[in-house]
Amino acid sequence: MKAIVQNEYGTTDILRLTDLPEPEAGPDGVVVRIRAAGVDPGTWHLMEGTPYLVRLMGFGFRRPKARVRGLDFAGVVHAVGGNVTEFRAGDEVFGTCQGSFAEYALTTVDKIARKPERLGFAEAAAVPISAFTALHAVRDRGGVAPRQKVLVIGAGGGVGTYAVQIAKAFGAKVDGVCGTGKVEFVRSLGAETVFDYTREEFGGGYDLIIDTAGNRPLNLLRKSLTPQGTLVIVGGESGGKWLGPVGRNLRALLLGPFVKHRLRGLFSTENRDDLETLRALIEAGKLNPVVDRTYSLAEVPDAIRHVSEGHTRGKVVITV
Repeated sequence: MKAIVQNEYGTTDILRLTDLPEPEAGPDGVVVRIRAAGVDPGTWHLMEGTPYLVRLMGFGFRRPKARVRGLDFAGVVHAVGGNVTEFRAGDEVFGTCQGSFAEYALTTVDKIARKPERLGFAEAAAVPISAFTALHAVRDRGGVAPRQKVLVIGAGGGVGTYAVQIAKAFGAKVDGVCGTGKVEFVRSLGAETVFDYTREEFGGGYDLIIDTAGNRPLNLLRKSLTPQGTLVIVGGESGGKWLGPVGRNLRALLLGPFVKHRLRGLFSTENRDDLETLRALIEAGKLNPVVDRTYSLAEVPDAIRHVSEGHTRGKVVITV
């Protein structure tokens, strides 16, 4: 099979399109024929091995343990192990795996669900990682409730587009922050007021702030919360080579016990129950993925460079 491979940490120059053996299902595995794969900022970080903390978290200290990048996908079941009963060859599925920038990938039943009928493969591949993150930020860490006032910073990006829609689906009043070129786009997602960060600052009185941009000080964000409001730090590109966006999470964790605000970081994980929740929201028409642009498998380096620039509208997708 064809796959995008990296044998060392570095920039997109180290990525190579090459041939690898097709994966085998084993007793409990599911081999999927990849039709589309999502690209998120985490792809860039794992490719570079930065912040260096990710290397200490088991991804490989000197070189990446996993040679093929890519986590989320949509495709068709190619083969299943003998212990797998929930899926069979030919089923259209979406979810996560280790190495979706390839023609075939190995995953497990707890990481996949049937592809929403409303979506094509490219749209479905844009869902898992970013929508998982948004769901966990809004519902689990943010504890969103109907009629609450919610602000999503970075509302036009991969996670932000889902956070706006999910908060809206849970009955909240949602505002967004984005750049000039995305204002009308974010409004079309359901945001009531959209702030162009190049021209204006957002106000206050928010019960929940989801910050996906990562470049505002915690004390500035806290001023926009209600006295007992919640701030969820999702990510960002600040913090240096060692901690990266994790640094803001740690600062929020350390400050939390001394203030009335609930300051929370986020380390999202994938699971089938939440994938089914996202699937139900999609089928109900409450959650719609946005594909900024698509690239071929051979164009993965270009796709990752585009995402790293931070100006995507929704998600970038690789079609295979």
